Amino acid sequence: MKIDHYTQNGNLYVKLNGELDEHHSAYARMTLDLLTDSKSIQRLYIDMSDLTFMDSTGIGVLIGRYKKLKPRGIPIFIQSPPPAVDKVLGLSGIYNIMIKAG
Repeated sequence: MKIDHYTQNGNLYVKLNGELDEHHSAYARMTLDLLTDSKSIQRLYIDMSDLTFMDSTGIGVLIGRYKKLKPRGIPIFIQSPPPAVDKVLGLSGIYNIMIKAG
């Protein structure tokens, strides 16, 4: 898994590349926490267009970040999930707490 990021106008943009599964979830969790803890942000955008696979462990990573950012008033936007990932996200109910943006 590779995670690219940049900050612009108070927004943190993160792009996930590869697989978000049991083998990569600890790295994704740690990286997202470091990025969101070290920056003063207003929103988090997670681009999933290059995510090739995601399982329930990936859902856990997203829910954990939601629980961490919600008290700070920071919404999470999911961008461009591929069809298979979008299906997992939809079935999990994640779109009830995060916004699908593109």
